[in-house]
Amino acid sequence: MTQPPVTPPGRPLVRPGIVRRTAHAALVRVDAAFSRKGPAFKQLAVSWSANVAGDTLVAVALAGTLFFDVPSAEARDKTALYLLLTLAPFAIVAPVLTAVFGRFPGAYRAVLTLGAGLRGVLAVVMAFGLGTFWLFPIAFVMLVLSRLYGISKSSMLPVALPEPVALVSANAQLARFGIYAGAGAALVGAGLVQAHSAVALAAAALCFAFSAFTGLGLPDPRASVGGAPIGVGPAPSRAAFIQHQRSLRLSRLATAVVRLLNGFLLALLAFEFKEGGSALDFSALIGAAGVGFGLASVISPWLERHLREEPMVVAALALEAAAAFVAGQFFSLGAAAGLAGAAGLAWGTAKFGFDGLLQSVVHPAHRGGAFTRAETLFQLAWVVGAVLPVGLPIPAEVGLAVAGGVALAAQTVFVAGLLIEPHR
Repeated sequence: MTQPPVTPPGRPLVRPGIVRRTAHAALVRVDAAFSRKGPAFKQLAVSWSANVAGDTLVAVALAGTLFFDVPSAEARDKTALYLLLTLAPFAIVAPVLTAVFGRFPGAYRAVLTLGAGLRGVLAVVMAFGLGTFWLFPIAFVMLVLSRLYGISKSSMLPVALPEPVALVSANAQLARFGIYAGAGAALVGAGLVQAHSAVALAAAALCFAFSAFTGLGLPDPRASVGGAPIGVGPAPSRAAFIQHQRSLRLSRLATAVVRLLNGFLLALLAFEFKEGGSALDFSALIGAAGVGFGLASVISPWLERHLREEPMVVAALALEAAAAFVAGQFFSLGAAAGLAGAAGLAWGTAKFGFDGLLQSVVHPAHRGGAFTRAETLFQLAWVVGAVLPVGLPIPAEVGLAVAGGVALAAQTVFVAGLLIEPHR
């Protein structure tokens, strides 16, 4: 029995030059960018910015307390234990979110709002528990709820957009707003803690409450669950569907490698400069990584106008490989800072590309579970990468050569996997 003709499977790797936006789009003000993506995106951006500001204020308030006396970087065993403890929230979040989103596919808005609201309450409780043992479990629950909010925000983004606009650009724009909000909250929090840490926690509670209130105005995700994935258009053929899912799996694994190398390189450089350097050197490395991630939020929208999401992941692996090899040949604090910046840029580029790909090809009913699995894998990859140089002292030149080789190998396997046509 003959089958009706179907659209050829696959996704072009290069976008047509005039599909997305005109050349003058870069000159449009932020308000125009808001209106172009709709009022719901503006509310999501405001809620996300308030959430990041609250997280930053909590971190500033806890600095100098007994909470930060335990994961000291002076001992490798304590640092490794701290890294492993960061996996604990995902051990709780993954099964909980999978069950919630599986039973209630449109629960993104409810989980997002609940996560922000509960953290507002916990921030107030934490203000009365500074210096006590209860600070540890409260901070742990805060971290779990933060993961709940982040995954729900990523799942909610396509629902908040009025039409299939550039998802990578929207993710990058949210990241920039988060960077601005975090930087502003850090400055404000530094002044508030001069009075008392509880004052900064009270300000964090207000930010979380505002984030939850703004989240209540987001559109109902249940309206999108029954339809096709945003950005995909008509239902694809079976061959195209298989190709899309295979591309998503390969991109998830490649992005996990980028995250693994990100953790490996930062931990390797941190311990390399710990003995012969100073705290200022370590701060320079962290700052360079943050600048690289911020630069990725600026560059990624431009890349999206010219490339599909998969080549963005390829470019991230190539960047990490090149930076690792160059830094290994000319190792110094400047080269290390450049490598940290390149690692942050690579991670941001790969993450924005993968998020846009997942949001565009995964049905809304399955998006929450897909993000949960991906974020858990990325965090596991980061911890494994960071634990390796912590538990096993590795010379910097050797570690950089190994990292460059792994990045090149992952890039080759990823590209080969995209080019090989899957069996039907």
